Amino acid sequence: MTDTLNVAGLTVHYATQQGAVQALRDVALNVAPGQIVGIVGESGCGKSTLINALLQLMPQNARIAAGTIRLEGEDLVGASRRRLRDLRGRDISVVFQDPMTSLNPVLTIGRQMLDIQYRARRSRAEKLRCATETLARVGLPDPKAKLAAYPHQLSGGQRQRVAIAMAVLMRPKLLIADEPTTALDATLEVQIIALLKELQRDIGCAILFISHHLGVIAELCDNVVVMYAGEAVEEGPVTAVFAHPSHPYTAKLIECDPGRMKTKVAVLPAIQGDLPDLTAPPEGCIFRDRCDKAKDLCRIRPAPMAINGAHWARCHFATEALR
Repeated sequence: MTDTLNVAGLTVHYATQQGAVQALRDVALNVAPGQIVGIVGESGCGKSTLINALLQLMPQNARIAAGTIRLEGEDLVGASRRRLRDLRGRDISVVFQDPMTSLNPVLTIGRQMLDIQYRARRSRAEKLRCATETLARVGLPDPKAKLAAYPHQLSGGQRQRVAIAMAVLMRPKLLIADEPTTALDATLEVQIIALLKELQRDIGCAILFISHHLGVIAELCDNVVVMYAGEAVEEGPVTAVFAHPSHPYTAKLIECDPGRMKTKVAVLPAIQGDLPDLTAPPEGCIFRDRCDKAKDLCRIRPAPMAINGAHWARCHFATEALR
């Protein structure tokens, strides 16, 4: 069976006055049909660049230096603008992280949901009915009345539900969720996670879930890809990666998760050091300068090392814990 999404060797550079920023380097990931894959990492790891590359909506100073992006076997790199417009919103859609700004403030919810269906060969009445049913599916109360509402008349949680409804309206093959719970409180976060699970079961789409929140990734995702400074450093089933992190960066991320802390502390744990300069990334392991296990061998770039099944890590010593 063809993967819904297959990314291989993806390398993205940004042209700047200081030189080319190597924002992504040799990133590979697969999302199978019906699978939920999480992308996790600290700010600056390349999550947003990855989304922009998948959608082929990159700034003018960005270019894909190498690699392929395939949606159900079709390579999106180099696809025509017309073909990409056909795919966006229909086969691949996005839920952005800020529900306060992702909706057009001067158009009603109904108008925006009609606009999304401009490719559908349906009457206006059928499109309104489909919009109403989708709003009901995401748990919005009185969905028919909400079609006449403007975004500012809805709460943050309701706006995010509208954004999710708009993203799934055309039953996409791949749904990208870009930190959709970041701007919400804890109660709404739980509701949105449950909603995404339910929608994934209903429409059968694959989901790429972007987050820095380890708890959300653990609750929602089947697989997780850990990114650091533009590289994918570890990947595998969520239970395996979180129970037995095999890359030092993954282990430190988990140690810094406040949700794991059982006692009050004055200072939260943090990973020492700074991100490397991506205009001139260090040779060898990208995490070497911040790793307390680094050795001379780490001056050579490690290849992905298999841990168990689909679990791998880009570290020379990834299998030491198994011995």
